[in-house]
Amino acid sequence: MLIEGSDGKKRCFGNKPGQEYYAQYHDIEWGIPVHSDRQLFEMLILEGAQAGLSWETILKRREGYRKAFHNFDAEKVALMTDEQLKALCQNPEIIRNRLKIFATRQNAQVFLDIQKEFTSFDTYLWRFVGGTQILNHWKTFEEVPITTPQSDALSKDLKKRGMKFVGSTIIYAYMQAVGMVNDHLTECWCYGG
Repeated sequence: MLIEGSDGKKRCFGNKPGQEYYAQYHDIEWGIPVHSDRQLFEMLILEGAQAGLSWETILKRREGYRKAFHNFDAEKVALMTDEQLKALCQNPEIIRNRLKIFATRQNAQVFLDIQKEFTSFDTYLWRFVGGTQILNHWKTFEEVPITTPQSDALSKDLKKRGMKFVGSTIIYAYMQAVGMVNDHLTECWCYGG
């Protein structure tokens, strides 16, 4: 059963005091199809950064990530030097995890290779769901999977190409974030069924 927020809306998440970032993200981004390569790259990096942390923590640092990583311009990120990346390990506006920071450059390089091969990352990505959003009909969060055959396949392919922090659980969260999958619960005001 969903909790009603102070604004009278039933949300899947973001209804508690202090979760304004979470509520806004839920209402205007989560589960909405994204086809902009820049946005797809941003969410891929943010989902990887979130590994082991709460999504609210990442949302609060989102502007810091945009500043640190050239507003998620994959070409600029791919050219970042070791010195620039090491400096980011001291930046309090992002998660200062060296492996995640250096993985961002690696992932940008692979992202650009995928763009060249498929003309866009969007074209590559949406093949994993047949080009159409998967709309689920969950009543409770206990029903929502953490991985699916599609996230397994996408994760495996990204890893094979050299990406980091793209395990199936992270990739399923990514698929939800960029609207490849709509997992809003059926009682949620954003449910699209």
